[in-house]
Amino acid sequence: MPGSSAVLSGAGGCQDPEWCWCPSLGVWHGAERCWCLQVLDEGQQALAARSDYNFDHPDAFDFELLVSVLRKLKKGKSVKVPVYDFTTHSRRREWKTVYGANVIVFEGILAFANKELLKLLDMKVFVDTDSDIRLVRRLQRDIMERGRDVAGVIKQYNKFVKPAFEQYIEPTVQVADIVVPRGGENFVALDLIVQHVHSQLEKREITVRAALASAHQGQPLPKTLSVLESTPQVRGMHTIIRNKDTTRDEFIFYSKRLMRLLIEHALSFLPLKSVTVETPQGTMYEGKPQLPALPQITGVSILRAGETMEQALTAVCKDIRLGKILIQTNLDTGEPELHYLRLPKEISEDYVILMDSTVSTGAAAMMAVRVLLDHDVQEDRIFLLSLLMAEMGVHSVAYAFPRVRIITTAVDKRVNEEFHIIPGIGNFGDRYFGTDGPSAWCESDSMDC
Repeated sequence: MPGSSAVLSGAGGCQDPEWCWCPSLGVWHGAERCWCLQVLDEGQQALAARSDYNFDHPDAFDFELLVSVLRKLKKGKSVKVPVYDFTTHSRRREWKTVYGANVIVFEGILAFANKELLKLLDMKVFVDTDSDIRLVRRLQRDIMERGRDVAGVIKQYNKFVKPAFEQYIEPTVQVADIVVPRGGENFVALDLIVQHVHSQLEKREITVRAALASAHQGQPLPKTLSVLESTPQVRGMHTIIRNKDTTRDEFIFYSKRLMRLLIEHALSFLPLKSVTVETPQGTMYEGKPQLPALPQITGVSILRAGETMEQALTAVCKDIRLGKILIQTNLDTGEPELHYLRLPKEISEDYVILMDSTVSTGAAAMMAVRVLLDHDVQEDRIFLLSLLMAEMGVHSVAYAFPRVRIITTAVDKRVNEEFHIIPGIGNFGDRYFGTDGPSAWCESDSMDC
């Protein structure tokens, strides 16, 4: 949720591998590491090659970039960060996209050396390690991982590292909230830090489902919602796919019919200008253009159940580009997590049809919309399509993204205490693909399981 991220920062000398890898400034995100070192000019590159450049001085770090990165991550936004090559002392051409998280671990020897950075840190930990141990670890790392020689490492340590520690790093212990002696070997201190982080997360109430469940109760449905007209045909198809005794073949057949109607209904909201054409009888007819005269459209499915809607989309929109997002529930926290993303290039000007079979709380849909916005797709060009939605999900998406158009074939009023849509449709993915779901049935294969 935007603005709910906690930043845990560690500073000190070259600490245990379990705590940090090297004396630099970086941001942990999952299993990835992001570096914020300055770009060196040719003269500085030459000095670095001779081990004569001071990488332990505050001027070696791009604090402006680092502050910008942390601010965006704290707000739940994605950022592009440079990939640093320690062998060539330079940034690589490719940049990495990193997404916000509930807890951001920011660490480095100069983590407390910048006043703007200090304002962003929720917990400051200074890890104190014996100087001899720091030297041994630096030798091991620079020789084995970065191809340096012993003489160069020792020269750099005596000339830059040790003086920088005494001048810039050691004094910052005064701003630390916690001082941890012996680094990663101090399991008591580490356990206390973990417990504190957990308690802070609970106080901030960042559990997504609990927050969504308590919001928007009793409110009228938003104007951005469009529900397919409940004709006898549509209601009849709903009766069939909602029936627990419906065979898989019939479930697939009537689901596909509904999907086709839903896609056609969604396309009617695209901005189309009137055109005049001449008929074979030589008279003029005023109408609307169809593909390829339509605006550029990209379809994005939320795996796995949303992928079932792709066939209906491609049947209506020829040569349409497709993308996929995999969002699953963390079974320990109950929160959505982004596991996989593949989007076509240059979609910022496209109309994006975002597809999921069902939407219960809306948590997965909101994360998917957030990913699209992070890739510069305009909010009012995102159409969220679902066969079935709960009122809670509709309100949640509309409240978070008031310009996203929400399109569905039906809206059910309730979700139960397990956040399953009532009366609902069951686990759409399992019924469609013929797989066995978990003992507790669920509404979607993404967040709403």
